[in-house]
Amino acid sequence: MTFRVVAVPLLLIATTATAQVAAPPPPAKVAPDAGMPALPTWTKPALRGAWNDTKRTPDARAKALVAAMTREEKHALVFGYFGTDFPVSLYIAPKEALEGSAGYVPPIARLCIPAQFQTDAGVGVATQGGAKNKRGRTALPSGLAIAAGWDLSVARAGGAMIGDEARRSGFNVMLAGGVNLLREPRNGRNFEYGGEDPLLAGTIVGEQVIGIQSNHVISTIKHYAINDQETDRNTGNSILDHSAARVSDLLAFQFAIERATPGSIMCSYNRVDGTHACENSWLLTDVLRTDWGFKGYVMSDWGATHSTVAAVTAGLDQDSGFPFDTKPFFGAPLREALAQGTVKPAQLDLMSERILHAMFAQGLFEHPLQQQAIDMPAHAAVSRNAAEAGIVLLKNERNLLPLVAKAKRIAIIGGHADKGVLAGGGSSLVYPAEGNAVPGIAPTTWPGPIMYYPSSPMEEIKRQLPGATVRFADGSYLAAAAALARDSDVVIVFGTQWAGESFDVPMALDGQQDALIDAVASANRNTAVVLETGGPVAMPWIDKVGAVVAAWYPGTAGGAAIANVLTGRVNPSGRLPVTFARSVDQLPDPAAPHSGDVVYREGAAVGYKWFDSKALKPLFPFGYGLSYSRFDTSGLRASVADGTISASFTVRNSGAVAGATVGQVYIAPVAGGWEAPKRLGGFAKVSLGAGASQSVSVTVDPRLLATWDEAGHQWRIAGGSYRVMLADSAVDVKQTVTVTVPARTMPATWRAR
Repeated sequence: MTFRVVAVPLLLIATTATAQVAAPPPPAKVAPDAGMPALPTWTKPALRGAWNDTKRTPDARAKALVAAMTREEKHALVFGYFGTDFPVSLYIAPKEALEGSAGYVPPIARLCIPAQFQTDAGVGVATQGGAKNKRGRTALPSGLAIAAGWDLSVARAGGAMIGDEARRSGFNVMLAGGVNLLREPRNGRNFEYGGEDPLLAGTIVGEQVIGIQSNHVISTIKHYAINDQETDRNTGNSILDHSAARVSDLLAFQFAIERATPGSIMCSYNRVDGTHACENSWLLTDVLRTDWGFKGYVMSDWGATHSTVAAVTAGLDQDSGFPFDTKPFFGAPLREALAQGTVKPAQLDLMSERILHAMFAQGLFEHPLQQQAIDMPAHAAVSRNAAEAGIVLLKNERNLLPLVAKAKRIAIIGGHADKGVLAGGGSSLVYPAEGNAVPGIAPTTWPGPIMYYPSSPMEEIKRQLPGATVRFADGSYLAAAAALARDSDVVIVFGTQWAGESFDVPMALDGQQDALIDAVASANRNTAVVLETGGPVAMPWIDKVGAVVAAWYPGTAGGAAIANVLTGRVNPSGRLPVTFARSVDQLPDPAAPHSGDVVYREGAAVGYKWFDSKALKPLFPFGYGLSYSRFDTSGLRASVADGTISASFTVRNSGAVAGATVGQVYIAPVAGGWEAPKRLGGFAKVSLGAGASQSVSVTVDPRLLATWDEAGHQWRIAGGSYRVMLADSAVDVKQTVTVTVPARTMPATWRAR
């Protein structure tokens, strides 16, 4: 990939993976009269009132506190600053902000309102690239890797870990987690999200947010909404039928929000139906607040605010990350709008109440921040466990894996596997305490640096197989790599794809790695490929290799996790959260991503639903994954009570080693009428010892049986017969039963108990 990288953090735009990167106009230079709210300073004693009564609800406390605030205090609450100096625009961050942080909203000492210290992002406590000093913290595997675990407890534990690091680092707002559906496999930010299915993505991300907020840290679900590519990300216009959006992209957000009750939602850069997401009243008011009943606040992405009156009227509560907007829209322009009456004082009150509601609900008042030491080894173990849970074994012919003692000569080729494991780029990048294992790879500035965490798969394999001779080739020379392969018992090739914020990527490994794998596999059929990628990639060499492992971006302890799976210390249990297409020709729009209007003609048929509806055979299907053991699912039963389907089944480990599998339940109306033949209705990850079995039950949310009636503004379930399918993947149905579901409508405000 070739990029012209412009050092303008958070605003870089790419058109395609091979096109030059075009930067937008830089932010306005920040002068003393730039119109931002003055940083409040107070000498009077702090006031106390009814808002301090913890027995009151967050709503009541927020209303009481707003009633005691001056207009300038409310004004300060709704405007956020970038927490890092930005020399390009002559911007100097407030001295009170934490160095290298994403954002800062100052405290209001007169009323004991704490400051908001904001940090990116979904895999851990990030440091902005422009900061002189980088805080070393623990990185979880990518969001897609967490989703590949299909494990609620792992997702929650990972969230709790990074939330703990956020609090101990002095942050009380974490800009996580990302729930945008993977519509476009070439989206550069797919690694931040939860896959292609609304139930899986919403559930897993919701659990992660619960974990984060267990630390009295506000979590911000993002990027709302229909934000599925980075090309033309500031002005691109997402066009998706509203009925289709309700059962796909928006349903993923709805599931996550209902499950986790996040303090905040971050609106996205893109336009939706021609209107920017951060001033889109359909998204921010009609859907989010009126239909879903969200009580927290909406913050803009950094640079995603484009107006004052329109944004306020639509439902934006906090203008974040100045100076990345073209002007401080919630600074002097908001004062002017209030003076002119185009924004009413009651609206500013409501904006302030929503922010304070989240702060009260998450305990920011009662739990003041105090920077503390972090148990880095314990947190690395959490990250390693998450990586192991999400690694997917895609192919394993002749039982090439796990590596056994008879493999005396092992060749490891490519991917800097002698040094570390790859991470995604952009604002979510977490810097390791030990530094970049492979420094200096361009781009070294935004959206880089290209980062390798110092957890070497090769060194871990050496430790676990002390009787083997392990040799490394970097893969730069195909002939040398092939010669090493011929002289080895087993070859492990590490294939990488660097992706990041602000650019999209080909659905392929970087550079000439496909040719490298082909040459190596031609020299030795006992070749295993380990993929460290931001999402699905094509595999033109698939028929030549013996094994393929999807390790995603595996985080701080990724090298150990990969080695544990390759050597059999850990039995792989990950399942794909996304379909792997054979080529871009199988995608709804092979020519995507596009600038300007982005029309999603596939509607709600995202991922496996598209493949089902078009009878396409993918390279690897959604929900797929192999194990070193063997699991049998059987005994499917299903029933309907009050219009809700419940299913039960038995999972048995009939193999010789302990492991875990994912029982998947799909549903389909016999009469058809959906966007695709079937939908995922429920799932459960089950861990079993050799020979053990367990009964499992799942309940299907009625909205997964419904279509959205836009005219009637309601959910509509067609009465009749429905197939309930027990499956190992979206294409591997093991057992089917049929139930009868009564016709039903549900209001837009309906939610599961």
